[in-house]
Amino acid sequence: MKQFFSLVCICVFTVLGTNAQDFSDLDKSPMEVAIIRNTDHSPMARIIYSSPRKKGREIFGDLVPYDKVWRTGANEATEITFYDDMRIAGNKIPSGTYTLYTIPGKSEWTIILNKNINVWGTISNYKKEQDLVRIKAPARTAAATIENFSVTFQPTENGTKLLMGWDDKFVEVPFQNVEK
Repeated sequence: MKQFFSLVCICVFTVLGTNAQDFSDLDKSPMEVAIIRNTDHSPMARIIYSSPRKKGREIFGDLVPYDKVWRTGANEATEITFYDDMRIAGNKIPSGTYTLYTIPGKSEWTIILNKNINVWGTISNYKKEQDLVRIKAPARTAAATIENFSVTFQPTENGTKLLMGWDDKFVEVPFQNVEK
């Protein structure tokens, strides 16, 4: 009986060992989400993006060229959803989902909200005629290197700031609530 039990254990562990999962092909730029809520805890805005890693590379001006449309992350195009009407740089943004593109520059970025959604992030899918709004935001120097491309929201008195950063740069994009 002891030998039979030992044989069963060897067979089970051999089968488990040969069927072990290999996770080496996991996404190198995992999908992330950031959300901001109103004071009543209802959602104000949400952004879904893929977060590439710096991994010792030169980012802006090299991996991400200056003055060219960037998908603002990796993989699928970054999408931002506003649950309420918002205002950015005097432009009213109706509630809904938009693709967020950027054009990084040395001293400022162009932030683009585009109506063409559910697209793969390659620039060949970008359609300028679908731009809802373009605004400029100063490129700022981060206090420390940002290894993973990161996006977050920071609450403000009447809305939120969208913060996006990677490597040694970040931008702030203010959105205000539209009075109902």
